[in-house]
Amino acid sequence: MPGITLEAITFSLFGALGDLALRKLFPALYQLDRAGLLHADTRILALSREPGEPSLHKARIEQALHNRIPAGELDERTLQRFAARLEYLTMDFRQGEGYAALAECVPAELPLIAYFATPASVYGDICRFLAATGLAEQARVVLEKPIGHDLESSRVINDAVAQYFPENRIYRIDHYLGKETVQNLIALRFANSLFETQWDQHHISHVEITVAETVGIEGRWGYFDQAGQLRDMVQNHLLQLLCLIAMDPPSNLTADSIRDEKVKVLKALAPLTPESIHQRVVRGQYAAGNVAGKAVPGYLEEENSNTESSTETFVALRADICNWRWSGVPFYLRTGKRMAQKLSQIVIHFKEPPFYIFAPEQRSLISNRLIIRLQPDEGISLQVMTKEQGLDKGMHLRSGPLQLNFSETYKSARIPDAYERLLLEVMQGNQNLFVRRDEIEYAWQWCDQLIDGWTRLGAELKLYPAGSWGPVASIALITRDGRSWYGDL
Repeated sequence: MPGITLEAITFSLFGALGDLALRKLFPALYQLDRAGLLHADTRILALSREPGEPSLHKARIEQALHNRIPAGELDERTLQRFAARLEYLTMDFRQGEGYAALAECVPAELPLIAYFATPASVYGDICRFLAATGLAEQARVVLEKPIGHDLESSRVINDAVAQYFPENRIYRIDHYLGKETVQNLIALRFANSLFETQWDQHHISHVEITVAETVGIEGRWGYFDQAGQLRDMVQNHLLQLLCLIAMDPPSNLTADSIRDEKVKVLKALAPLTPESIHQRVVRGQYAAGNVAGKAVPGYLEEENSNTESSTETFVALRADICNWRWSGVPFYLRTGKRMAQKLSQIVIHFKEPPFYIFAPEQRSLISNRLIIRLQPDEGISLQVMTKEQGLDKGMHLRSGPLQLNFSETYKSARIPDAYERLLLEVMQGNQNLFVRRDEIEYAWQWCDQLIDGWTRLGAELKLYPAGSWGPVASIALITRDGRSWYGDL
């Protein structure tokens, strides 16, 4: 395909029978194969601790493809080709014995990609044994989040990996960075003077970033109750989106140029001191309620729950960036589970004109907004003011969108899943869409301040009914500044 150079590789997937692998990674690899983006000699090694007949485990993977991929995108020829690439190997990732068998399955002439869909506590062991068997010399490793639960633990994990792999062969995944709309942020900002000349505190009033989920913890109680929504979502996804919105133009499109600018944003985040937390941060936990017309239990009533848990399932906060471009522009972030709608969007609110010449009763309409939707329907919409049509309307204004909906605009083109793009970038050795170590550490440093402040203050946990937009206090957080969350019903 134009612009893409295919290279034969060996793709080894550690944790191949886990939820992430079956739900996202194998379907993504299949779609790459279907699109002709896997070299004919590329092989896929599925690695797991589960013993048993390899053919049965391969059948389980193939069944996952049938479950996750639309019927119209499944074809027998690709399925057969994909199955021929696939080999299953049982091994204990913490024991060296299995790595000798793995080494025998990896052709010396092919580069190795090692994808760690495992707990981060195993990353160091896997790297050590890959190095001991000579497999680390030309390998690229892909690390899934979360990388630690605070700054100190993230450093321990990153140090363990860095003993055996240089930074240019480490790919830390944040799947939000692979979404088509997130990729378009770079083009939208820096290829259009219409936006870039207005992208600062002189023209933007405030920014909202919302990542809302309708699901609960989906059987992940053990992990989630130790992490909470701040560690699970804010420290990575939301801060990455904030960086892409707030960064200065990179000197070029190389990985380090882009990541250098993102790090500058993280370093410029104003500290959330214990004194400011009460006014600028809301912690919430969902209670029983209704989602899509169906009764659902509260967080403390979920299966295997700890009924005394004070873990947050919702966070809303105001972040401020201390630099020339964003001085005085608040960034309002919120994310939660069991909310009213599955929604990921960024809303850029532009300032009003300095002098208003239209009827005073229409002034409340004036507010240009750029709305960037990541899910459920990826697209970009610019809210602008126009005159209503009709001889009797005079100069009566209306607010309407200039809209780009990817699925409607590009009807003939399938929008790839984020993991497809990210896996392809790893295969090509491109790090642009991956997170550098210092990004992780500055993000943790900022979040650790907040967690420490919560601990010192004994920050109150606000309850909200499942199926709502979060605690009432999160509305007060933004209305206190004379604003409101965009689009809440």
